[in-house]
Parts: sequence; C-alpha cells; structure tokens
Amino acid sequence: MGDFKILPGTPDDDNREYLPEKIRGTDVVVNENGNNSLVYPKGLKEFTEVLLDDEEDTWYEYVPESYDPSKKVPLIVGLHGGLMTGWGHAVYTSWTLVADREGFICLFPNAHEKRMWANYGVFDNFDPASAPDLPIVFPPEDVSKNHDMNMILALIDKMKDKYSIDEGRIFIQGMSMGNIMTGQMARRYGQIFAGAAGSGGPCELRNLYTEDGELKNEAGHLAIWQSRPEVNGLPPGKDYSEYDVNKMNRIYWMKINECDPIPQIRIEGEDNFAFYTGKKADLVYVDIKNRDHGQTLDEAFLYWDFLFSGTRRNPDGTITHEKSICPRQGDAFAIAAAPGFDKVWFKNGAVPLKTKALQWEKLKYHGLNGGQKVRGSYLCLPLSFLAEAFGGDYEAQEDGAAVRVTLGDGRILAFAEGSILCRIDHTARQMYCEALRRDGELLVSAEWFAKYFFHMTVSKCGDMLYITDHFADLSAFMVDLIKDIFTEDMMQENYFRK
Repeated sequence: MGDFKILPGTPDDDNREYLPEKIRGTDVVVNENGNNSLVYPKGLKEFTEVLLDDEEDTWYEYVPESYDPSKKVPLIVGLHGGLMTGWGHAVYTSWTLVADREGFICLFPNAHEKRMWANYGVFDNFDPASAPDLPIVFPPEDVSKNHDMNMILALIDKMKDKYSIDEGRIFIQGMSMGNIMTGQMARRYGQIFAGAAGSGGPCELRNLYTEDGELKNEAGHLAIWQSRPEVNGLPPGKDYSEYDVNKMNRIYWMKINECDPIPQIRIEGEDNFAFYTGKKADLVYVDIKNRDHGQTLDEAFLYWDFLFSGTRRNPDGTITHEKSICPRQGDAFAIAAAPGFDKVWFKNGAVPLKTKALQWEKLKYHGLNGGQKVRGSYLCLPLSFLAEAFGGDYEAQEDGAAVRVTLGDGRILAFAEGSILCRIDHTARQMYCEALRRDGELLVSAEWFAKYFFHMTVSKCGDMLYITDHFADLSAFMVDLIKDIFTEDMMQENYFRK
C-alpha cells in the first residue's frame, strides 16, 4: 500500500453553481450541496476520439505516478451524475487519491449527450413542465444500440490495450444518474466486472422486476455496494416510498448473489453498514446519516477498503472475496431495540426478549388541577436481558417485583417496581424513569443503564436505540432494515402481491 496526499485548495464558499468550471485545472475547491471537491488532479488527462457510431466521445484518464506497467493493476470506471462530467466525477470523488495509494488506473467518461446518461426508466411519465431547463435524453428501445453503454465497453477495451489491466479486477461506480447507468451495466454486462458500486438515488423498480416480481437480469452475479443517503428523497410523482425502493433494490442483488438475509451490522460515525455474505458474491448496503443526494468524498475509500480491495472475478466467472483492507464484520458489541418488539439486535442477530420493549414517558405533575408535562421519553428493556448483555448475574426477587444484578466488576445493583431509585452497593442513584413491571419482568431505561454503568454511546433514530462502545449515529434506513429482521420479513416476499 502506497501513500496519498490531500492537497490544500482555495475555497470558493460563495459558489452556487452545480459544476463550476473555475475548478478545472486550478486549486479551487467547493462545497456544493454537501459534495465537497478535491483540488483538480494534475495527472488527470482529457481525451476525445471517435470510438463508435462515427461520433466523438470525451473521457478522462488518471494514471498515478506509482503505476508500473510490468504489473497488472485494477481498473476503476467512474460514472458522473446528471449534468456533470467525467472530470467532475474525478474531483467530487476520492478515486484519484485511492489510485495514488493503490497504483490502479481510473477512467472517467462523459455521457455522450447533454451530460445526461441514456438511462432507461428515468424519464418515463416525466412532465417536462416540472423542470423546463432539464435536458432529457431518451435511450434507444434496443439496448444493444445504447451508445453510452457501448462507449463504456469500448473504453474498457481501450484501457486494456493501453495499460496493464488485471481483467479480473475491473470495477464500476456511479453517482445519481451515473449510479443508474452503473446498474444498467451490471445487469447486462456484469460478467466483465468484479464489482459495482453506486451512491444516490436507487434504480426504478420496473427495471429490476417484472409485474409478478421476477428478476430482470442478463449478466448474473457480481460484488455490489449500495450507498443510500438518509435524506436523499425521491423525485415527484412516485407511487412507492423511499424505504420501499431502497430495500427492493437491495433485495434484488441479495437474490442475484444468493445472500444470507441476516447481515453483519456495523455503525461507524454516520456510516451505517450492513454486510451481506453471498454464495455467489457479497453485498454491502450503507445508509449515511443526515446526508443529502450525492456521494460523500470518502466513499471511494470505503468502496475499496471494505469490498473492492479483496474482490476478484475468476476466469470461470466466479467471484472470490479474499481478505479486504477493512473486514466486513459487525460491531463487536451492539444492541438495537425499538418499542413494541419482543426482539433486540444483539451479537449480530435477533435475540428474543421475555417481554416487549416499552417506550415510557416520565411525567411531571404540577398545579392543583392535575396538569402534567412530559419530562422525558425512554425505551425500557427487561433487566434479565440487560444483565445478560453486559455480563452481569441476574436474580429476580418477590415474583419479579424486585431484581438484583451483580456486575462483572463486583458492583451490586438493586431495582424495585415503581421506584426511580437504583441501589448501587451501599448508596442509591436516580434513573431516568421508574422501573416498570410487565409479564413478570422488571424493565428499566436501557439508555440510562448503558450510559451510567458502562459509558456507552447511545444513538437514537425514530423510535429505535442503538447502543455500542464507540461513536455511532443510527440512521433511518438502518432502522427500517433492523425492524424487517425483527418481523422476519427481510426479503419482502409479498411485496408484489400487495
């Protein structure tokens, strides 16, 4: 593994352009809709040539200084978002930095027409009056005549002739409309790639499934990465929810790759990872907390470090996953719980509770007329589970109305139904809310227990808590994924029968 350098740039904080030309060939950097740019890479070269159909195409190549033509290296094909360019994708991603570190080649083509890829299904039923300045490109009905797709294939062949490319390690990645084109390439020509990654909006479901829910696919399996920004949103006029389209895109590749429906879950900061192991190829699904449409500037490092670095397509067409730079493993300690469920996520699986998790409001009563205010709302879990999860000894007393827990460090805790006090050895401390008794089980605030005794990080999203031993920020689509595991509806088998 080599080195790379993040160059200082001149910020243009007043920029409001979608793709400011002032970036090109300069040290200007911008923060456009949350999509930070890099300083324009000096090694990025532009090429224009007639590749096919008697039409000129433009693309950009990045060859790191460490490239050694005597050694086979991977090829990354990066596809820009709508109204952008190949050079724009180079500066709005960190692929060139990863290439500096790893020594591989990057290819960034321009869409042939109007900076818009010839994607299927994007503008079906689209009302041009809703966006009169948006250029629209309709693809040919015959997919074999799709110029953009054929151009990408021709460029890959050109790169193999020009450079020492490892044909078993060709990867494709795109953002937004580039993500949709990446999906098109994967479904029709996936056999030439080892892996595909995309960020931003998912694919239209009618391009993935028939009306009866059968899969539409011509190329078979490959390693897949899907990044889904939490606040990506959907274009107007859709008859499905963002939760539905995200999960059905994920399930499509889970079925193609024959993945285990239970993933390893890992949350690092704002990145909510679900790592799926497949019989034919693996899949990584990432929900990015508080992220708008686009891609984060570190995503290329994530794609490579967690998935592509260990992925290869063999001559017989099989995909193998060797040891990647970062292991695709779930959090060593994590608890996810939500009210109304009699299961929690623990030890990377759904674990049953003896009674359902309960959301409880702590009330402040005041005044002679019985007024009240809510001073806090807390998710309560059975002490029988909390003791087990945190390595304590559990003892129920008085038919479950009192509980004694001995922690691993010797502290002795005592709880009693209806009391907000917790006895800790020879003293007492007030909890967030009183202990509750349900189905013979005593429940207390899981957040208070984890924070007070073990200094854990507790992240909340919607009505779910995620408790772990490191910085983690639970995101909405991960909540939806975990709840599907709780209800054993991971594959949404009845989705097309609704």
